[in-house]
Amino acid sequence: MAQGSSSDGVGRLSGKVAVITGAASGIGSGTAQRFVAEGARVVVADLQGDQGRELAASLGEAAVFAQCNVTKEDDVAGAVDLAISTWGRLDCMFNNAGVVGVVGPIAETPLEAWNETMDILLTGVFLGTKHAARVMTGQGSGSIINTSSTAGIMGGLGPHVYTAAKHGVRGLTKSVANELAQHQIRVNAISPGNTVTAMTAAVATGDHTDVEKASGHIAAGSPLGYAGFPEDIANAALYLASDESRYVSGHTLVVDAGQTSSGMTPNRFHTGSATVHRHAGGREDL
Repeated sequence: MAQGSSSDGVGRLSGKVAVITGAASGIGSGTAQRFVAEGARVVVADLQGDQGRELAASLGEAAVFAQCNVTKEDDVAGAVDLAISTWGRLDCMFNNAGVVGVVGPIAETPLEAWNETMDILLTGVFLGTKHAARVMTGQGSGSIINTSSTAGIMGGLGPHVYTAAKHGVRGLTKSVANELAQHQIRVNAISPGNTVTAMTAAVATGDHTDVEKASGHIAAGSPLGYAGFPEDIANAALYLASDESRYVSGHTLVVDAGQTSSGMTPNRFHTGSATVHRHAGGREDL
C-alpha cells in the first residue's frame, strides 16, 4: 500500500483534483504518487511524454497525462482545462517544473540563456498561477503551491539565474496570496534543499542516473546527516494542498534539514565557462 493511503479509500486529499507540472520525474512524480495515495485525482503535466504517460497509467483512473511545456501558455492553460473537463474542478495547482539552467560567471552569462532559464523557472510559475486563479476564483477555493528553493532563501546555494528566479517565485507567491485571499484561495511556496533526483545527480556526479552516489553527496552536506528525497517534499506539498493548512497563505515552507539556518553556502556554480545545465531526462526541480 502506498504511503499515507488508507484501506477504506479515504485520504487527506479525498475528492480533490490537482495539476502538477514537472510531474513525470523527481519531486513532481513523488508528489503525484503521494496525492493519489491520499485520494486525489491528478493531471500529470510534463514535457517528458513517454515518462509522463507511463506514470499516469501506473496511477490508474486517478490520473491523466497532459503534454506541457510550462513556457507555453496554451500548454499550461490546457493542463488546467484538462482537469476541469475530466473531473469538473481544480483544488490544487503545484507549479513544480524546473531546471538548473545556465551556470557560470555573471560576466559570461548569455542573455538568451538567462531568458530561457527565467522562462522555465519563473514565467512557468506565473502561467500556472494565472490559469489556476482563472478557475479557482470562480470556485471560491483552492491551493496554489509554487516550488522555490533554498537558493531562493539565500545567496550562494545555486547558480545566479536560478537564484534570481527562485527569489522571484517567493515574491510572486506573497503578492498573489494577498490578491487571492478574498476568494479563499491560498498561495504558498516550498523551498526544498538538496533533494535526490536525476537533476541533482547530474549536478553532483555528472550522471543523472547515479542517484545512489548523489544521495551520498547530499547526505554528507546535510546538517541532519541524511539526504532528502522526493517524498520529503511531497509530504510538504500534501500539507499545503490539504485542508490542514486552511489558515496558511503567503508562506514559504523550507524543507532543507536546517541548511539555510546553519549558514552552509557552498559556492560551486560561479566558476568556469557559462553553460546551460540540463539532465538527459528533461525538466524537473531540485
